[in-house]
Formats: sequence, C-alpha cells, structure tokens
Amino acid sequence: MVKVYHKSKTPALKKVSLTVNRGQIFTLLGRNGAGKTTFLRVAATQLLPSDGKVEVLGSDVVSEAAKIRKKIAVVPQEGNTIGPLTPWDHVYLTLLARGMTRADARDRTRKVLDQLEMTSYQSKPADTLSGGLRQRIRVAMAVATDAELLFLDEPTLGLDAISRRRIWSVLKDICREGRTILLTTHYIDEAEILSDNVAVINSGTLVTSGSPKELLSKVDERVRVDVTGDRFTEDDLARYGRPVRIAERWRVLTDNKRAGELTIEAVRRNCDVSVSPVSLEDLFVDLVGGEEENATMSGDEK
Repeated sequence: MVKVYHKSKTPALKKVSLTVNRGQIFTLLGRNGAGKTTFLRVAATQLLPSDGKVEVLGSDVVSEAAKIRKKIAVVPQEGNTIGPLTPWDHVYLTLLARGMTRADARDRTRKVLDQLEMTSYQSKPADTLSGGLRQRIRVAMAVATDAELLFLDEPTLGLDAISRRRIWSVLKDICREGRTILLTTHYIDEAEILSDNVAVINSGTLVTSGSPKELLSKVDERVRVDVTGDRFTEDDLARYGRPVRIAERWRVLTDNKRAGELTIEAVRRNCDVSVSPVSLEDLFVDLVGGEEENATMSGDEK
C-alpha cells in the first residue's frame, strides 16, 4: 500500500504490505511520524490509499468500505468525548447506534465499565473527568461493541501505568473471544507484552515484522548490562560487547560470559550495574534509533 498526502507530496507510506491473522493482536510499532496512523486510517476506511490494494475482513477498502464499517470499531488517537455525556452514556448510546437491543446494551455497558474500572465514574459528565479517564471512555466505546476487528490508535497514550495494564488485560480478553486487534504504539513494552505479531515502521517503510520472539532472535547479543557512573570509557566497555550510551549510563549488549565479567569489573569499580535479557527495545534502537525523527510528515502523522 502507498499513501501520499497531496499537500506535502511526501509518501507517508511506501509500499507497506502486511497480513493480519484473525484472533490476534497485531501491533504497528514506530516513532512519531513513522506512518502508523496513516496505515490504520486507510485500513479503517477513513483515508483512501494512493496506490495498491487493501482488504479488510475479505473486503476492499475502496469499493466495499460500507461493508467493512459494519464489522469494525475504531479508537482514534485524538478523538473527543462529548462533554455533558457520562461514560455510561457514551458506551450505551454507541451500542444502541450499532443496533444492539436496550437490554443487551445495558448489560454490555455495565460489563465493560467494570472491566475498565470506571464504574465509580460512570455517572459523571465527561468534561469533569481527567484526560486519562476520557481516553478510557473512548477505549470502552470500541471494546464494548461486537466488532470483529478493532483499530486502536495509541490506545494507552497519556495513561498511567495501572490504567495501561488494565486496558492490556481487556484487550487480551477480547482476543480470547476470537476477535482481532490492530493497534499502533510507540511504547515498546506495550508491543512486546501485548502482541502476537509486531511490524516496525519507520519513515513510511516496513522495516521488519514477526512475533516478538522472532524479532528478538535478530539481535545477535542475548544479554544487556547497564552500568551507571563515569568509571568506564566506551573503549573499556567495547571489550565486553557493544556499548550504547543512554543518558547517564552505558548499556552493553553482550553474551552471558562477558556479561558476568563486566558485572564483576563494574562492582570492583564501585559502579551501579544491572543485567537483563535483551528486549524489543534493543532491536528497535538498532533499527531506527540512529535516524532523526521526521518532523515534516503531514496529515495525522505529525
């Protein structure tokens, strides 16, 4: 799929090709401006592709958009709630609009607000709630539906750690029901914890894709050692592996043997040190960390 915004003439997506299997959480991971939102909006029939063919649930996004819209639900990155309406109103009215009976809509609204720990806020006007709670309303409106496919654009953006984990739990439950989720995020831990498959997108191009386990196998080193302090130079650390500077500490990607040797030496030099397995973050930095963030992308990928 290709998408070019006419004002900028800059390709937001450059021949990105992905297959999302039913019943999985598929994550588009990338920096701000990478093209994630553009891909999601094309697949959700909100934007037309400039070139290429896109099928969602067996239907073409251009010629069969109305058919697709009956089977999907979308949480936009910058959606708004309606000030005077309560969380209950937002969810309940959404379900009625999608054809659910009043009784079923009441039951489903009650269940979802409880899942997202919003019962105590359900009768309060949205404009009196925090930004994080309003974001949870938007998520609740989508997950409460019986949509086969959910498009979630940065669904946990701006949420605290507890709220993020609550949403993760709900999304996992949805997939156990056999439904499918396509989400975008720049939170690497979110992608690693939630996803059945991850696609890394950078500057409109698909860089790599696969399960988190498959992606981690592309990192040559298996262990990372974080050393805090100024007792080591980069040349010192290069003897133990591949050093990367991160703020006030060095991260060294290495193997088990040299990780042990470096840990002993760090303790001897009175440095704080920690050892952990490599993560998706390490692969992500390897793939896209050296490039400047694109500040010129137009449309929703600013």
